[in-house]
Amino acid sequence: MNRLFVDSLTVIDFAYLDTRRGLLGQSWIVDLELGGELDEQGMLFDFSHVKRVIKQLIDEEIDHRLVIPVQTSGLSIHTEGDPVSLTWHNADKSTIQLRSPRQALMFLAAAEVTLSDVAAWLETELKAILPENVSSVHIQLREEEIPGPSYQYVHGLKKHLGNCQRIAHGHRSPIGIWRDGERDTALENEWAERWRDIYIGTREDITDHFAKDGVSYVHFAYESEQGEFELSLPESQVYLIDTDSTVEWIANHLAESCKKQFPGSTIRVKAYEGVGKGAIAER
Repeated sequence: MNRLFVDSLTVIDFAYLDTRRGLLGQSWIVDLELGGELDEQGMLFDFSHVKRVIKQLIDEEIDHRLVIPVQTSGLSIHTEGDPVSLTWHNADKSTIQLRSPRQALMFLAAAEVTLSDVAAWLETELKAILPENVSSVHIQLREEEIPGPSYQYVHGLKKHLGNCQRIAHGHRSPIGIWRDGERDTALENEWAERWRDIYIGTREDITDHFAKDGVSYVHFAYESEQGEFELSLPESQVYLIDTDSTVEWIANHLAESCKKQFPGSTIRVKAYEGVGKGAIAER
């Protein structure tokens, strides 16, 4: 058998539901290995087709979606028709409620979202579209190795013309903050802890505040090109900003907040949106 590999084929930026931690953002790097026999060109699978066929399937089926483990007992879901409505029960008895177009969701036949379960699902999907000479598909999903502070956040960008408009997609991101030219790890850790497992929401998208069973909630709603989105979250899992939550605005918010804390210092922030990309702001 011949084997072909592509390391770091793409990065999946998505959100998922976890009973212990709630709504989480995540970024997984995709490594690919194919096995099989060579075709008449002497190739297993043309590299030029890898991104066109394989990366396209990954981007369309899971990237920038909310992954829902449908075998979890704490899930109540109405999937008939479009949009889809669901209620998710967290371990602390709080709930997450979502109403979303179906195209923004991915339903995983598992009790929780794990690297191995998502990889197995991707392998099955890919086997169905690859040529007959490709007899095996192996997907390895992995997190970026981040030596410093990081956080996982979820957001939605209603003005975006692409899939970022989905109200619940997310990222796992490092953070870099410099004060007067020196890396300030204390500030980095402070913000990473503040934004651990957070939903970064835009104030103008709030349509309601309410309390239920002793828990305070924030309700977001907006309409974008892909349809109508609604999301209710425990207030403790939400961080609000006055702007949209693009990485550019996130970088600006961090820089301005640090500048207020240290008005006599020069602040430089490097905010990431997942792996290897982001925005820089200076104050």
